[in-house]
Amino acid sequence: MEETIKFQLNGKQTETQIDPAQTLLWALRNHFELTGTKFGCGMGFCGACTVLIDNEPVRSCQLAVAEVAGKSVVTVEGLATNGKLHPVQKAFVEHDALQCGFCTPGMIMNATGFLMKNPSPSVQQIKEGMENNLCRCGAHMRIIEAVQTASKELKGGK
Repeated sequence: MEETIKFQLNGKQTETQIDPAQTLLWALRNHFELTGTKFGCGMGFCGACTVLIDNEPVRSCQLAVAEVAGKSVVTVEGLATNGKLHPVQKAFVEHDALQCGFCTPGMIMNATGFLMKNPSPSVQQIKEGMENNLCRCGAHMRIIEAVQTASKELKGGK
């Protein structure tokens, strides 16, 4: 049975009729047509489905859409402002921190949430903060470099 769920999605207040038990991942992809959030393992391990909920990185494949009622949800599509890439998105592009690109949206969302908590991370802290987002392609060093660059840009440096 569908219910009305109200929440903020990518900066805009949203109200929708939806099955409250549906996972946020599938609601984003199928109901809102935001396909940047990827289905990976479906068990919350790989991180491909990571979004920010109230600025915290969360696995959307493990969360019922009803659980975001009254909260703020940001997907990779919601990071850019007025057509300008977010510093984390920009750094991933500049460092070519992807190969196949499948894990990239989840990596970007996890890195964004991580940098909100730790704006000046060491390399070791970046490795620890990103270790639960899996990449099979081997772009790990470029991902670390992208997070370092984004950290500097977010603090006003280049």
